[in-house]
Amino acid sequence: MKNKIFLILGFIVCSFMNAQVKLADNFFKDYAYKQATELYLEAIKKGDSSEHVLTRIGDCYYNNSNVKEANVWYEKAVEKYNKVNPEYIYKYIQTLRSLNKYEEAHKWTEVFRERKGNDNRIKENEVFNIENFKSLENTDNVYIEFRNLDLNTPYSDFGGFESDNLFYFASTRVKDSIIDEDKLYQWNKEPFLNIYQAELKVKNSQKVISNVSQIQSEAINSEFHEASLTITSDGQTLYFTRDNLNKKNSRASYDRGGTSNLRIFKAKLIDGEWTNVEDLPFNSNAFSNGSPTLSPDNKTLFFVSDREEGFGQTDIYKVAINNDGTFGEPKNLGNIINTEGRENFPFVAKDSTLYFSSDANINLGLLDIFETNILKVKVKDIDVKNLGAPFNSGYDDFAFFIDSKTNTGYFSSNRLNGKGGDDIYAFEKLECTQIIQGITRNNINKLPLSEVSVKLMDGTGKVIETMTSNTNGEYEFNEVSCDKKYIVLAEKVTYRSDRREFTTSVNNDEETQIDLFLNPLIIESEIVINPIFFDFNKSTIRPDAAYELENIVAVMREHNQMVIKIESHTDSRGKDNYNMNLSDRRAKSTRDYLISRGINKDRIESAIGYGESQLINECDNNTKCTEAEHQKNRRSKFIITMGYELE
Repeated sequence: MKNKIFLILGFIVCSFMNAQVKLADNFFKDYAYKQATELYLEAIKKGDSSEHVLTRIGDCYYNNSNVKEANVWYEKAVEKYNKVNPEYIYKYIQTLRSLNKYEEAHKWTEVFRERKGNDNRIKENEVFNIENFKSLENTDNVYIEFRNLDLNTPYSDFGGFESDNLFYFASTRVKDSIIDEDKLYQWNKEPFLNIYQAELKVKNSQKVISNVSQIQSEAINSEFHEASLTITSDGQTLYFTRDNLNKKNSRASYDRGGTSNLRIFKAKLIDGEWTNVEDLPFNSNAFSNGSPTLSPDNKTLFFVSDREEGFGQTDIYKVAINNDGTFGEPKNLGNIINTEGRENFPFVAKDSTLYFSSDANINLGLLDIFETNILKVKVKDIDVKNLGAPFNSGYDDFAFFIDSKTNTGYFSSNRLNGKGGDDIYAFEKLECTQIIQGITRNNINKLPLSEVSVKLMDGTGKVIETMTSNTNGEYEFNEVSCDKKYIVLAEKVTYRSDRREFTTSVNNDEETQIDLFLNPLIIESEIVINPIFFDFNKSTIRPDAAYELENIVAVMREHNQMVIKIESHTDSRGKDNYNMNLSDRRAKSTRDYLISRGINKDRIESAIGYGESQLINECDNNTKCTEAEHQKNRRSKFIITMGYELE
């Protein structure tokens, strides 16, 4: 007998927990994460630590950007259930990264790879699949402002680089328009390249470059080529490219084939002038080295070389810079980056993204600018992406520089409509954004409703931003991304929430008006909710009924002196006594639910069923009515008897 009682009690507890979870699920579906969390946690206390409950609690916190708490519950799920849905492993990884638990994140990344190895999200950057040439030319949904710099001349100017409020670049420009025919570079009949500098200031949020002069050094510029520089983050060491000069630096030195190879040199800043120029030890008369760039920590030098062991005409290499200033052995970056063609002009941004130019892969012609995450991921996760238009054109596009913190920078191109052979273009990456605005209103009288909490969520229900409507009911979200799915949700205690799902257009700076209409839960002296339903001949509170009753709970919590009475009514069908008893059981079941949710029993004045004794239309036992007419009589009423008017 005892075992039977235990089984019955266990069944009752399980049924209650299932109802509790179903109720929580309903709130979760409506993005009411706070209420859902509360109910899921109650289920936990009652012994339900299923994968569903654990991960749902994690999702509630995750979607509200509470990474710390989300991490706790995802960890419980992935540690307890070996076959947990990989989606939660991925979210767990994301929370670990946010909390700087990188080693643990790496461990679970490997698990994720094993479980879902074809998922591209394990890569650091979003994959860009190039389908055809048109996709590279298409600038729809690309928001980049770029301009030809004023300093460009009819000659070649390229390779913009910023350091300590100075702008450096290479140019074949001539002073005072005086050209010495004997000192022209025979390849393009332009003067040899020299390195220049200019003052860099910010005025009206735009960078202004002025006062161009040759670099502050008597040791760098020669009568031959100097170009493509990089400077350490402390501003004290400069690396640059130069022709292979003889020991006296008076003329170019050629190899047996008649080629003057390029070499990389470094210089030190002493008393405001670059001096102590040194030839790097891995240079050679047998091949060229050039286009140096540094890693963010200044411990690695990347460069271009045409040495024989490479994959193509020119390849990108790296070499370690030791603490004592010596250099390691140069290493080729491999055939994921390097091809049989030309890879040149590497640049490493502060975020360790490597940019370079290449005439291989799918491109718009000649040199195109590419980016890769090779310095940030394992080999199997390396991604190489063509930047496409407007950075790339059908001409040579190269010498890319970007400040990854401000998304501003420079690139060089010999595209049409420029000022010279090569021009430097300044650019700023703009995010396509729009404004979503509207008015929160009372749906009964359509008047503006103030103090409404409005949430902007992405298409998955993750909360991005929350604000409160002003005294005029106005709300506004700025910088909403273009061409994305969003949800706006309006919530106010004692009102039924309203939400709108929408997709933004592809037009930058577009404004969209979305008004939100909330139905008041208190109308005159009654708390009005949607009809609550019971199973046939039963008074048990179903999850859908509990979902509606939570509105009563919310109102009474907000007005803590409020007292109500509960009335339950049926239609005329069925015997009068049966309807009276059934409605009374349902009224008291409703009362008990509110008490179970923390409402003091003294705040419920009465819970009475009236059966069919108080019909609101003519549908009595002697009248034939439609289902809709009978439905009007099947109702629960929550009448405020005191406490609300006093506030």
